[in-house]
Amino acid sequence: MPCLDISTNVNLDGIDTDSIFSELTKSVSQIIGKPEKFVMILLKGSVTLTFGGNKEPAALAEIVSMGGINTEVKRKLIATLGLILENKLYIPRTRFVLKVFDTTMGRQNSKL
Repeated sequence: MPCLDISTNVNLDGIDTDSIFSELTKSVSQIIGKPEKFVMILLKGSVTLTFGGNKEPAALAEIVSMGGINTEVKRKLIATLGLILENKLYIPRTRFVLKVFDTTMGRQNSKL
């Protein structure tokens, strides 16, 4: 089950978060190759966050998945999620950081 957790200093009041959730869910599902029904998205706004020493719009995200992550997938996630946040929340892609974790990495013969 992929879980994407996004924290941003952008105030989400008055923003159509339903369309953001929908687009993020669909993108994560397609890129990682897991069914949408297993994708979890958390979006927290108005978080006290600075990037580069200032409080301009920025976001920190973390995605955890049981399998499905490799270098190409990481690149696609960074590009796609960054574009969604730029288009929907006006967060420049240069002010978006994504941490990626695959819980099965390093395991041999994992049964997960």
